[in-house]
Amino acid sequence: MFTVIQGSQASDSMDSLPTSQGIHAGDFVFLSAQFSADERGKIVNGTIETEMRLTFKNVKRVLAGVGLGLDRVVQVRCYLADRNDIAAFNRIYQEIFTEPYPVRTMLTGCLPCEGKIAVDIVAYAGD
Repeated sequence: MFTVIQGSQASDSMDSLPTSQGIHAGDFVFLSAQFSADERGKIVNGTIETEMRLTFKNVKRVLAGVGLGLDRVVQVRCYLADRNDIAAFNRIYQEIFTEPYPVRTMLTGCLPCEGKIAVDIVAYAGD
């Protein structure tokens, strides 16, 4: 069995999409792509630093809704619009996460929306 993460843990922008904000399945929580969206679901354009901090604020909000924090993240898939943002991304990533770092995949030049960054997350919810 699994539990769908929607409603108060999801941004308004997700309501019209054919996807779940996240799925809690067994010992894991899988989050759909998170962006630098404000509380209304509108993408906030800014520097990579600004967009990344807002993106991970959204990740934290959704994880908190199921009783988890960033310390439970085991995998991050990163999507950057511009490969020139990788160094800044890595610097901020080291502020957000501590060792041992989550496993990570990074793709550049592949965002289907405006903005500089998106991430999807897998978190461990077991004991």
